[in-house]
Amino acid sequence: MYAEEDYLQISGIQHFVFCRRQWALIHIEQQWKDNLLTAEGEVEHRRVHDENVRDSRNGVITMRGLKVFSKFLGVSGECDAVEFLPSEDGISLNGREGLWNVMPVEYKHGASKFDDCDRLQVTLQAMCLEEMFSIEINDACIFYFKTRRRERIKITDELRNRAVSFINEMHLYMSRGYTPRVKPGKYCKSCSLKEICLPELLKKSESASKYIERFLKERSNEENA
Repeated sequence: MYAEEDYLQISGIQHFVFCRRQWALIHIEQQWKDNLLTAEGEVEHRRVHDENVRDSRNGVITMRGLKVFSKFLGVSGECDAVEFLPSEDGISLNGREGLWNVMPVEYKHGASKFDDCDRLQVTLQAMCLEEMFSIEINDACIFYFKTRRRERIKITDELRNRAVSFINEMHLYMSRGYTPRVKPGKYCKSCSLKEICLPELLKKSESASKYIERFLKERSNEENA
């Protein structure tokens, strides 16, 4: 089990899947810069992250901003929302009759993505809730503001295994204080850290040995001129 001071942010897995260097710049080097997409996403999250709000509609109880953690994975964070649905074989809730299933709901700014970064984030949330409540969670939801639609996902063994693999790699990078070198791609254009990362500059930069070799050659030419 991990010590609390070694916990990683659950939301970091989305950065890590998008770009390992971006994750390291944010979570290891503590660098951050907003762009339009991140600013809009922050505004939208404020609307759903009020931990004092507890809704009850159509028999479903919704808690917002619920703090979750896993000692075994070494992660912590907040769920945008957690829904408790009436069930015949769920958990009991203080002050409520019956039994309840638990389902995390994550809110995202854009639309559903081709990769699994959002699904892996909500999978980690589900795994934390399983550890905290001693239950099994099979379903989660992601609500996308751009399309105003919910995507319901199955918490499969494949998603769980991938999430654990990524988290283990993140812990390794964090323990080493390691920031990967840049690997420029199309995704760089939408990254809020491109002016800090400077992918085009680093892409064209030479190795240290090449730089020293060139410097000494230029210095020698100047002396012999």
